[in-house]
Amino acid sequence: MTGSLVPGRANAQSFSLSTNLADCANLGTLNLEAAYGMSRHWSLSASVKYNPFEYGDEDAALQSKQRSVSVGARYWPWHVYSGWWASGDLRYQEYRTVAPSSPLTTQGDRYGYALRAGYSYMLGAHFNLDFGAGIWTGYDVYSVYECPHCGRKTADGAKSFFKMSDIIVALSFIF
Repeated sequence: MTGSLVPGRANAQSFSLSTNLADCANLGTLNLEAAYGMSRHWSLSASVKYNPFEYGDEDAALQSKQRSVSVGARYWPWHVYSGWWASGDLRYQEYRTVAPSSPLTTQGDRYGYALRAGYSYMLGAHFNLDFGAGIWTGYDVYSVYECPHCGRKTADGAKSFFKMSDIIVALSFIF
């Protein structure tokens, strides 16, 4: 009888692991997010993204390299891991980009805060398909180089930024 008076999560699914398929489509960015449902409406998450890949030859390489980590919280109006959600994340990213139309290479470190919103569609007892989008604002310390391999710096500096950060089409496993 005492057990029925104490709120618990004996049958609830508290953990999830997910990967964003849209990030994978961004030149092969590997990513993983782990989350813990701490109550009916709140979950805590931590995620990593990694892209070491370079496409093309040395002079015309296409790159979107990054190492990124974030921690945050997600609010679920209905129930954790189902329906609409909104989240906020603290984020750090080390990056290097080379566009296909220009040999200019930009690399640096970004620090900031991301806001995201979306919907989790329950595919079954243990799988969700998440859709969403996000924005990211913060501070960017960067350097610009003449080409990906020459090492001739053309500019450097620091600036605030505001940008679209996430397109989310993620597959989640809940356990």
